[in-house]
Amino acid sequence: MRARTRVLATLLAGAAAVALATPAQAAGPRFADDPTTLVDTSIGNNGDGTTFPGATTPFGMVQLSPDTQLKKYASYDYAQDTILGFSHTHLSGVGCQTMGNFRFMPTTGAVTSSDPAQYGAKFSHGNEIRQPGYYGVKLDSGIDAELTATQRTGQHRYTFPETATSENVLIEVGESNGYTYAGDVHVVGDDTVEGWLQGGNFCWETQKERYKVFFSAKFDRKFTGFGTWTDAKLTPNQRDAKLGSRRAGAWLTFDTASKQVGASVGLSYTSVDGARLNRTAEQPGSFGRARQAAHDTWRDELNRLRVAGGTTADQRTYYSALYRSLLHPSVGSDVDGAYRGFDDRVHRSRDTYYQMFSLWDTYRSQNQLVALLHPDKAADMTKSVLKIAQDGGWVPRWALANGETNVMSGDPVTPWVVDNYRRGLLDDRTARQLFDALWRNANEVPQDQSVFRGRDGNPTYVKNGWIGYQDLPGYTYGDTRQAGSATLEYALADCALSTMASGLGYRDKAATLRARCGNFAKLWDTGVESRGFTGFPRTKAADGTGVGDPDPAKSTGFHEGTPWQYQWLAQQDTAKLFGLMGGPAKAEQRLDTFFDLPLLLTDPAKAAKDSWVHGAYDYHNNFAFNPNNEPDLHAPWMYSWTGAPWKTSAVLRAARTLFTDTPYGMPGNDDLGTISAWLVFGMTGVFEAQPGSGTYLLSTPMFEKVEIRPAGGRKIEIEAPGASAAKLQYTKDVHIGHRGYDRSWISHADLLRAGKIRFSLSDTPTSWGTLATPPAM
Repeated sequence: MRARTRVLATLLAGAAAVALATPAQAAGPRFADDPTTLVDTSIGNNGDGTTFPGATTPFGMVQLSPDTQLKKYASYDYAQDTILGFSHTHLSGVGCQTMGNFRFMPTTGAVTSSDPAQYGAKFSHGNEIRQPGYYGVKLDSGIDAELTATQRTGQHRYTFPETATSENVLIEVGESNGYTYAGDVHVVGDDTVEGWLQGGNFCWETQKERYKVFFSAKFDRKFTGFGTWTDAKLTPNQRDAKLGSRRAGAWLTFDTASKQVGASVGLSYTSVDGARLNRTAEQPGSFGRARQAAHDTWRDELNRLRVAGGTTADQRTYYSALYRSLLHPSVGSDVDGAYRGFDDRVHRSRDTYYQMFSLWDTYRSQNQLVALLHPDKAADMTKSVLKIAQDGGWVPRWALANGETNVMSGDPVTPWVVDNYRRGLLDDRTARQLFDALWRNANEVPQDQSVFRGRDGNPTYVKNGWIGYQDLPGYTYGDTRQAGSATLEYALADCALSTMASGLGYRDKAATLRARCGNFAKLWDTGVESRGFTGFPRTKAADGTGVGDPDPAKSTGFHEGTPWQYQWLAQQDTAKLFGLMGGPAKAEQRLDTFFDLPLLLTDPAKAAKDSWVHGAYDYHNNFAFNPNNEPDLHAPWMYSWTGAPWKTSAVLRAARTLFTDTPYGMPGNDDLGTISAWLVFGMTGVFEAQPGSGTYLLSTPMFEKVEIRPAGGRKIEIEAPGASAAKLQYTKDVHIGHRGYDRSWISHADLLRAGKIRFSLSDTPTSWGTLATPPAM
């Protein structure tokens, strides 16, 4: 192993020398001068993608965006034609209603209703402008509404028509897209409105988690009139209102001498004082300057992973996906470091505190992209997870602001943390504290499960190596209802954690965890047959008996998937998995069936459209690949372990056809950038198929040039002359510098110092990358 490391070090040193000697501007396709012009924030603005089109900054606290509906997964649906207002908080691509807090709406005429169905305005998409960091729309009422954002503020500019008899701004505090339980609004003086609300009950899992969010809005003109409402009762000249059964808000009226009204709205999760502080600290000189700053930030961000070549549609699809990959987690701390912890108390942090952790999704792709491009931010995000554990007592699974929703199953936080540890992003003290929290999570269960459910399958899992299935009501038993898939998730997490334990010198704990790497095998049922293959994972009761229909295309005990899709979630030890399947050749035949490879090699788009799972919520009762959802996202790269990495490239080009540069251009929920990051990796040719390993697998790039510019690191150039997403192509050979590279994988550390990687392509399958298989975790 050490000899191999020395050889690779020599190879990389040669690559560095060649990279330094290469002219900065090589011949071939050019990178876009401004990649923000290739981003369309409307992609996924429908019931499947559930993205939002509005203004935000990378990882910003504020997402200021129009709402066309309430109490729905996506608060903006491209098919609708009425805007109800512009709210300040959104999550990109979630599968449950949430956020949509503090909705502003400009109107003309008398204010007669607090119902957005009454004061909402018609609009057409032809009158929208959607850009990273900016959203504008001319409403059918004649009002031009423009939005931009800083990290912690939303900036509004409304231009009213000359015919307006009055100019109003309505502010809804009580009714959001998600559930609201408390809140109030206050008209302060003659130019400011402030308030707060309490929301929660995300995805109805525990119905207990709550979060608080506060705002302070200062207008650039004085009010000539105002009032507030509670539910349907409007009271002119009243400054305060509390949430009733549904709504609470305020309206402000301005004289018509000027046709433009601007507002700067600070947000905070600590207090109104915090919102006011954030607003003051980030107050831009003008709306135009704020818009330009947001644009410049996004231009620099998108240039961290830029591409050249391909069609305009390829680049629009790619850069829009990269944009969506960098929206979350969101900044949760104020400019002075204050944040609201999971004990509902305000704490202070020297590092930026982040929140909104959709871990069951993001641990598979998006976390790796953030860590590659922003190791500094990824470190702070990981420290934020430690703060959650310290303040709340346990690590999270799906954290919404300062509340644990307990949504989804398994143990996603562990590989998420280990990935960042293995990239060297954590200091020793932080790493050891996090390990202690993860070790506790891997072996115990919270006593008080009113806030954290934890790994509720641990009692039977730790004892037997599998989670005993129980179909019991209540969130306490979430993983036992998903016992099959949760067992697989636990095993992957424990295997990842074993590498962290080993790195920290905890030999006994490493051995305990390493022994669990193969727990997926304890679910293997050799008596199950499907489509000519024998042996599949099957959910078990605590006594070891099989549960439910043995058909592996059914879903008893498997979360949003089936055993056919989940059988590949054992990538930590493919040798053991393939042994259960009858060897690598048999495993490859299963993969071929899973992807319908015979059809795929003749018509990739038809295979993806007709043979794979389609429909964002069509999780169950299927044996085929589901690129709309997370459990089998890594499956295309499993060919690297069967000795046929060329097939990975074929599958990824078929998957590319499911993504377009239209509002309906996503096959499923984006889940805070997970699907988008998966596409970004697939199009650029690197992907970590074993979360927690720090090892990337290589596939054939879809662009002729890829340039990676990690924050604080050196540039990495990937070249693939003649690359195209429109046809099947395969890797003929790879060179790092002037030396050949015949492995289908590369470590994170080696990628960072590679300098230049050059792919030579073939239109026919090749044997590149088949001399050795990627290492087990």
